[in-house]
Amino acid sequence: MSLLPYSLARPFLFGLDPEAAHELTLASIAKIQHSPLTCLYSEPRVQDPYTLAGLRFPNRVGLAAGLDKNARCIDGLAAMGFGFVEVGTVTPKAQPGNPKPRLFRLPKAHALINRLGFNNEGLDAFVDNVKQARFRKLAGGSPMLLGLNIGKNAATPIERATEDYLTCLDGVYPHADYVTVNISSPNTKNLRSLQSDEALDALVSAVAERREQLAQRFGRRIPVFVKIAPDLDDAQIGIIATTLKRYGADSNGVANGALGVIATNTTLNRDAIEGLPHAQEAGGVSGAPVLEASNRVISKLRSDLGESFPIIGVGGVMSADDAVSKIRSGANLVQIYTGLIYQGPSLVHASARAIQASGKKA
Repeated sequence: MSLLPYSLARPFLFGLDPEAAHELTLASIAKIQHSPLTCLYSEPRVQDPYTLAGLRFPNRVGLAAGLDKNARCIDGLAAMGFGFVEVGTVTPKAQPGNPKPRLFRLPKAHALINRLGFNNEGLDAFVDNVKQARFRKLAGGSPMLLGLNIGKNAATPIERATEDYLTCLDGVYPHADYVTVNISSPNTKNLRSLQSDEALDALVSAVAERREQLAQRFGRRIPVFVKIAPDLDDAQIGIIATTLKRYGADSNGVANGALGVIATNTTLNRDAIEGLPHAQEAGGVSGAPVLEASNRVISKLRSDLGESFPIIGVGGVMSADDAVSKIRSGANLVQIYTGLIYQGPSLVHASARAIQASGKKA
């Protein structure tokens, strides 16, 4: 267990501007991640192996993308007990993101609003950081797994978005256990339009084709996950499911693990935070207000995709019970982000233990 309880650190961090606290935390983790000082925040990893999409996850709780956009803290995050960590979103070229302030806390709702806008140092710096990570060597025969999340530059016209995704896929493929195609951030103009029927089909088709070329080049075929939004109706979810099944199944229509889905990203819905300070700030809402909507999307996806299609559930996991609710809704694995900010690393251990105890295998 960590030597420094998060309950002691949180008042200091919450006294800072949210983005300043975020940067201070990441800088601190990056500085001490290869030293004995990781004991200040480390948590024992629950051993609950689970196989999905041809990958063996040490446990079923992961970190969602967005916390470590530049892959600076992979080893430090591994010490928190995650079964897998996803870093990014990375874009081909470095970009500053949206103007500050762009990150807001809503403590009464256990929520955040962000409009960061894929701020990152670009693909080359991202890959260099990934290559420096030591977690696979340090963990011996059972390391956590690493997901690399890719997106498009804000300046790239939406009709040329596929080019950005393919550039990123080329760069990250040799270093990833899986790749996530992020088409659901609300903070890049028109990005969510890629979830529509024809646009999604064209993008997934191009990514699937390039992935097969890369698999032949590198001698391994890694799964690709598509990350979608919670603000979708049943018809929209059905369209997405149809496309995913088309490219993620063998010739007999059986899911082959080549393609999966992450549900969901942040929401634009403000109903649960109406009247609270910052509630009208532009951006995506994460945390507790997203749980119900995210679980609804997961349930609909599971119904439409069948039992064998890989689903990672994320959105609103603020407690171990919330994590279990994702599995019960139909997710195979669970990711957290905002819950880590509010609850600290102990949430990782508690969630993995609760999922293990639930005995639910999705």
